[in-house]
Amino acid sequence: MTASATSSSNLTVAVLGCGWLGLPLAKALVAAGYSVVGSTTTPNQLLTLRDAGITPYLLRLGTDFTPTDADTLRTMLTGVDVLVLNVPPRAAAANNYPGLLRPVGSVVASVGVRHVLFVSSTSVYPDAPRTMQEADAVSSPDASSDLLRAEGHFTPRRGQWLSTVVRFGGLIGPDRPPGRFLAGRQGLPNAGAPVNLIHLDDCIGLLTSIIRENAWGYTFNACSSQHPSRQEFYTAAAQKLGVAPPTFDAQKNRTGKLIDSSFLHRTLPYQFQRDNLITALDYC
Repeated sequence: MTASATSSSNLTVAVLGCGWLGLPLAKALVAAGYSVVGSTTTPNQLLTLRDAGITPYLLRLGTDFTPTDADTLRTMLTGVDVLVLNVPPRAAAANNYPGLLRPVGSVVASVGVRHVLFVSSTSVYPDAPRTMQEADAVSSPDASSDLLRAEGHFTPRRGQWLSTVVRFGGLIGPDRPPGRFLAGRQGLPNAGAPVNLIHLDDCIGLLTSIIRENAWGYTFNACSSQHPSRQEFYTAAAQKLGVAPPTFDAQKNRTGKLIDSSFLHRTLPYQFQRDNLITALDYC
């Protein structure tokens, strides 16, 4: 940790991207006593944010990013202590995720944001049948992966800020019941491959813990420490919803990557709420 745990009473947190993950995170931060500002791309969500105690901004990054958008972004981030950067890669045009976020990096540097919490994904790792640790994918502005290049743009530069990257596994939770993902599909491969998932409740808990504990300067893998097989998990998930379970082809059964989150468990004083993915289905 870079310092002792910080009181929420004097910190302002910006959540850039108040969607499925960002909005409940912002609400949890408000409940914890932080001043919170948040962005949405949807005009009718502005009132939702305001009613939740979040100072709302309408902002859309992308190829049509205008000088007005730049002014909005600057206003939003002025006086912010922690930026939670939660913009999914699918929001970018093909192969341009770093470009999508470049205006954010410029404003972070110019207004003096002190900390950046970058929400990333375990998709940065190769699809190879082995255990993946954080060092198996290195972020840099010159990396081959769009996502790794984007991570690299927000690593500390000349002491301007401190950052932590959190690489989440697949996201499950309310409105994302995993029983729908493979329901009714036939002859699927890799029945025995481990699943690498994390529940929304633990995403929120981990991100809040990083801010509270001043855990800056890290890259964390973040998913459940339990990894049931694809066949076990998705069969149980389909049964939970009462939909047709998938079937798997025994002739195409190879193992897959397993995401190791042990570094996070050793570093943060956070206890997972939904570490058992089978019982986590009750909360999806």
